[in-house]
Amino acid sequence: MANVSTLRKLAIAAQIASRRLGQSRTAGAALSGVRTTAKTFGRVGHQLWLEVTGFTFLVLAVIGGIAGLREYAKYQAGEIPGPGRVILAVCFAITFAWFGLSSFWRVRKKQ
Repeated sequence: MANVSTLRKLAIAAQIASRRLGQSRTAGAALSGVRTTAKTFGRVGHQLWLEVTGFTFLVLAVIGGIAGLREYAKYQAGEIPGPGRVILAVCFAITFAWFGLSSFWRVRKKQ
């Protein structure tokens, strides 16, 4: 036999097994059930991923907003020379708020 990798042998064996299972009605039904369940779990897992990342980005936006308020108070008190830090914190907060909201919008669109 030619020098065939183990991965290729496993792929061939899986193809043969799936063809044999497809011929049986019971195995075909079980395989269809497994496919449907995996698809559903994948969809729910992706939705959960989008919600968790959206929440994380919104939390980071709130932290950036608080930092922006703190820097603004320092700027008004004259403790820092220019408004650069305030602008940076506000841009950070707006960017991460956008990421968080768009993540939740994507979840909404998929439903």
